[in-house]
Amino acid sequence: MEYRILQCHIHNLSSPPSPLIETYLREAGFLHMAIISRGCKLDPKLISAFVERWRLEMHTFHLPCGECIITLEDMKLQLGLLVDGSIVIGSIQSVDWEIVCYDLLGVVPQMIHGGQIRMAWLRNNFAELVEDSIK
Repeated sequence: MEYRILQCHIHNLSSPPSPLIETYLREAGFLHMAIISRGCKLDPKLISAFVERWRLEMHTFHLPCGECIITLEDMKLQLGLLVDGSIVIGSIQSVDWEIVCYDLLGVVPQMIHGGQIRMAWLRNNFAELVEDSIK
């Protein structure tokens, strides 16, 4: 059996979140995550081991000590995330993402993949937010 180590990448915030969005992050319960994710280190060998032990059909990790699952309670305790209250995002089945981007950003990126746009594009186009920005 050949062992392979996954190549892992994490894109941390290089600086604290903009004061213009800090209030929104706090209200949504994500300010804590924006702060603790800075400087987060990944262990590729540990992640590879967990990926090898994940059982998709059961949505559990199969470990020597038994089966293990990550619960919402784990997220609450370990990351300080809110797990009750209003949802932050919902499922959207069919959307014209160009219209959504134009409505929210006032401009449409050249490349949209399944509702995803590149962070580099956002950074290049919105490096500085204007004071009266409402979105």
